[in-house]
Amino acid sequence: MKHGTCSVRVKMIVLTFAAIFGTVALCLILNETFLVRYYEVSKQKTLGSVYGQISRLMAEEEKNAAGPALPDGMEEEREEADASASGSSSAGISDELRLELDILCSKSNITTVIINDILSDTFRPKAIISYFFGTGGKYDQDEEVIRDLIGDYFFPGYGEGVKEKQLKLETENYSIFSLYDARMKSKYIELVGFLESGEIVLMRSNMESMQESVKVANKFLVYAGIGSAVIISIIMFFVGRRFTDPVLKLADIAKHMAELDFDVKYKVRSRDEIGELGNSINVLAERLEQTISELKSANNELQMDIEKKTQADEVRKEFLSNVTHELKTPIALIQGYAEGLKDNISESSEDREFYCDVIIDEAGKMNTMVKKLLTLNHLEFGTTPVELARFDLTELIQAVLNSTEILAKQKQVTVHFEQTEPLYVWADEYMIEEVLTNYISNAFHHVAGANIIEVKVIPQGSHVRVAVFNTGSPIPEEELEKVWIKFYKVDKARTREYGGSGIGLSIVQAIMKAHNQAYGVKNHPSGVEFWFELDYTAS
Repeated sequence: MKHGTCSVRVKMIVLTFAAIFGTVALCLILNETFLVRYYEVSKQKTLGSVYGQISRLMAEEEKNAAGPALPDGMEEEREEADASASGSSSAGISDELRLELDILCSKSNITTVIINDILSDTFRPKAIISYFFGTGGKYDQDEEVIRDLIGDYFFPGYGEGVKEKQLKLETENYSIFSLYDARMKSKYIELVGFLESGEIVLMRSNMESMQESVKVANKFLVYAGIGSAVIISIIMFFVGRRFTDPVLKLADIAKHMAELDFDVKYKVRSRDEIGELGNSINVLAERLEQTISELKSANNELQMDIEKKTQADEVRKEFLSNVTHELKTPIALIQGYAEGLKDNISESSEDREFYCDVIIDEAGKMNTMVKKLLTLNHLEFGTTPVELARFDLTELIQAVLNSTEILAKQKQVTVHFEQTEPLYVWADEYMIEEVLTNYISNAFHHVAGANIIEVKVIPQGSHVRVAVFNTGSPIPEEELEKVWIKFYKVDKARTREYGGSGIGLSIVQAIMKAHNQAYGVKNHPSGVEFWFELDYTAS
């Protein structure tokens, strides 16, 4: 990683810290702003719900206590018994109901007081039957406690410690207030109303505990946020390598690609986004390699085309120069002897006959060269079709050699050809005859020393090689590949002696290329061998 840059792993840790601390800060703001208010609204609903349950349970208790209807005399006796019981005991409900209501209020964090009656002229606890619920099982009728609880709801002048009392909700049966109790130094939310059975009910829940809970929760949230941030950052430091290492590997591969090295590939081990990126990088590398290869090939072809064009221009210039040079001598001879005939330089019939023979001979040489040039031009441009046919190669070679018997006797050349059995090949017979004629004619023109020409036929699997060897001086090694060039002559003086034009081997090259077959030349210690190959068939 370059100096001054920040790695993805560090960025992930920083972003994790920021996300956790942002979440904690948002929770703290929401707690401080809305949690107490939400708790107050929720507590109002709880007070209303508990009030409804107490009212229902007390009404059922009173109904059960009344019992079935009795005759008049017995009804009066039961009323006297109930009056006597009420005067002797403050217990107007069963112990089971007391326990049930106490549990209900304790679970809801509500202190509940049920008052049977209130005297309007003075506060007389003995004339009041009170029930306390939500006090941990303590049932007390202490005058001070009751007076402070009911405050100035029913006794003006009492409950001076109540401050900041606000009405929050009012219904047909009860009202809910929020207030501050200076004696207890706490904020409360209270419900005051009447039960279905006629008793007065006062229900109180402390709000200070909620505020304290908010403080504790906020403190815990801060500690939890810091701890979570540290733990998650440590985890992200190690787990982040699973994400950063592949990215670094891909970056390294990209550097190799920038240096045109496409051998490095990404090993895909997952099917997630990084795996998809790795696949894309691999595909990109393959396509870039293929495209660059194609561009290089196209560039090489373009270079070859340019070289061919340059070479073609040079060959064209050389061709024109050679044609001009080759035609200049016979034209000059024809012109000179023709002028001599016209000017009657020689009056004898023998001289005139000689002049005419020279003219005819030089014209024949020009005609032969032009025909060869036309043949070579057709072969090089593909205008002469290759007509493949099956023929006896042995018979063709023997026919060409028979046509050179007189020349062999004149030059005292010994010709060897030992093949007698038929040998069938697939080729254009006329063109192969042209190749053989050029090879054998070339051998006769350059034979020396032992004056031996040898023609060999060598089967080589699906091919057969025809080799024409002549004794004499070898061709210089640097000249071997140039003998196929048009008008090229290794020994110009000697070539001029027999009237060679330097086109014959170029025609051989064009014919063998048209057949898509191999050809060549090689030196031997005692002479030179020219060869070519053809498709061979056994029968």
